[in-house]
Amino acid sequence: MAGGRVRGHRGEGLWTFLGIPYARPPEGPFRWRAPQPPEPWSGVRVASELGPIAPQTPAVPGFSLPGDPEEQSEDCLSLNVWTPDLDQPGGLGRPVMVWLHGGGFTGGTGGSLLYRGGKLARRGDVVVVTINYRLGALGFLCHPVLTGGAAATTGNWGLLDQVAALRWVRDHIADFGGDPRNVTIFGESAGGMSASALLAAPSALGLFHRAIIESGPPYAHTRVNAARIGEDLVEVLGIRSPTRERLESVPARELVAATGILQGRQSRPGHLPLPFLPVVDGVFLPRPPYESVAEGRGSPVPLLIGTNRDELTLFTLNTPGMAELDEERLGEWTSLAAPGAPPTAVIEAYRNVRASRGEPVTPRELWIAIGSDLVFRWPSLRLAAAHRERQPATFVYLFTWEAPVLGGVLGASHALEIPFVFGGLGHPAVAALSGGGPDAEALSDRMLDAWAAFARTGDPSHPGIGTWRSWDRHRRSTMVFGPGGRLVDGPRDEELAVWAESVPLIRPT
Repeated sequence: MAGGRVRGHRGEGLWTFLGIPYARPPEGPFRWRAPQPPEPWSGVRVASELGPIAPQTPAVPGFSLPGDPEEQSEDCLSLNVWTPDLDQPGGLGRPVMVWLHGGGFTGGTGGSLLYRGGKLARRGDVVVVTINYRLGALGFLCHPVLTGGAAATTGNWGLLDQVAALRWVRDHIADFGGDPRNVTIFGESAGGMSASALLAAPSALGLFHRAIIESGPPYAHTRVNAARIGEDLVEVLGIRSPTRERLESVPARELVAATGILQGRQSRPGHLPLPFLPVVDGVFLPRPPYESVAEGRGSPVPLLIGTNRDELTLFTLNTPGMAELDEERLGEWTSLAAPGAPPTAVIEAYRNVRASRGEPVTPRELWIAIGSDLVFRWPSLRLAAAHRERQPATFVYLFTWEAPVLGGVLGASHALEIPFVFGGLGHPAVAALSGGGPDAEALSDRMLDAWAAFARTGDPSHPGIGTWRSWDRHRRSTMVFGPGGRLVDGPRDEELAVWAESVPLIRPT
């Protein structure tokens, strides 16, 4: 394979290969350029240690655990493989699942304990691949000096890494018992947003055959906005006359520190502090991801997409003013978060529907519900609706399991579904967050089996959950993963009607 031969580890009925380079270190003159093939090595590389993580800001709560890799380096473009065996049963190989980690495009690693693929690979009889990609300014900086002012791709360096990793999978996964003709990308948060972007990226066409998007709406910067953020970063660095060579000489730690400053500037109610996102550059992303999907670019690919009921709780634990939130401030925050919708109508819609269900209607609870739907669920359903117009194999879920920690304040928070998908509830730190016991393990098995079934056939149905009907804008069948969860038509959809008045679910043609 590209680079050379590797030796993995066999144990507990599984082969594990860690830290395999899939591209050359993007350092020096290779910064802010498309990834290049890895440099060959001699002999056999022992693939027993995780590679360094991309230079990054401090970990987002919920995205790291004690024992996660911490060494940072620009030499970060590596991947990890878990496979039940190296043979190809029936000559076809096993389904392949490529994980795109989250972390706001400024943090995270495919080597986190949250994402160890052993149980998913064993129970699902699939090959699991997790990858690192460039983050922050190193992964998503858009600035004219990086392209000499020419209309070339810019700002999507981290997504180009993901495409390079998928090409590595296409070319080499058969050696690990996988089927390169049956590849599923799946990711959460920034990883889900990446998957949304890859649906729309011409260079990714044919490199994957199914997609699972967990809490990853199709957000992207326009080239103008991305360039403005690039100028802001250069200003924070104190560079008055930027050139490519000058930016290439800036130490990675200074770029990370400048990214942290930009994140602080973007922190405001109802908005995620994401200075770096995929960029609609006209080349890698010709159009915004949602528009491309609505036009049919992602139509060959079956899609499984969903969100968690209380996404916003993870981001509001340290929000100033959250403890003192009252009706007046709730109105102000709602107006800031959704300037196109009348705040009074939004708040009353959520208050009335929640009260009819017997749910709390304090300003805090209303804000969590409004923000979770506005930022995550509504744009995810819009993407599902656009995709469903051309691809019947479109499936939607809603995760409602509540974390017991902190007196239950997190509810069904952002990222809480990850250990259920990977079958990682046995880790003490994970169990402390998500809760353990037979009910949690049974839910994990149902979700893991659904994800693996979808990767195998494009249909997540399996005996543990029964038939999972595809979603459409009329019936809106949704699999609820939580206590008493089952397939439900339009769960918790009543309050979404208020968004339909300002942002149509299906764009008029």
